[in-house]
Amino acid sequence: MRRMIAAALFVTFMACLVGSSARAEEVKAGDLVITQAWSRATPGGAKIGSGYLTIENKGTSADKLIGVNGDVAGKIELHQMSMNNGVMKMRPVDGGLTIDPGQTVKLAPNGYHLMIMDLKSPLKQGDKVPVTLSFEKAGKVAVTLDVQGIGAQGPGGEDSMKMSPGMKM
Repeated sequence: MRRMIAAALFVTFMACLVGSSARAEEVKAGDLVITQAWSRATPGGAKIGSGYLTIENKGTSADKLIGVNGDVAGKIELHQMSMNNGVMKMRPVDGGLTIDPGQTVKLAPNGYHLMIMDLKSPLKQGDKVPVTLSFEKAGKVAVTLDVQGIGAQGPGGEDSMKMSPGMKM
């Protein structure tokens, strides 16, 4: 019995390690470190998805995310979501997103994000979606978005849609 419990604990421990490393992929490009690249699954027939990631600038000069592309969709843009008098607004980010030296920029739900438009097929939980980020200084950087559940709030995250109090659509 003890041997079975020990074996079960070992298997659980190893699964946690493997799961953590899958979510902890780190991509380095020049002074930039890109982590936590993920997306949400989309319902069948959906033509729009979103992508999220974290960019850390470990250098001494700013860099700028100026474009994104990938074969998964007809077009990928950088967007910003914001609240104004209880109304959610979303708009493209013109001119790119600056990552200042020593700073970390997080693309996350309800903020900056990748707007994946004209999807060629639905994003399914467990999929790996390759995209290419284009930076002013670091150049083109290949990143893989790990597709989470439809309502996920983060990589390996929760499957519940959360809206800010008082939010109107």
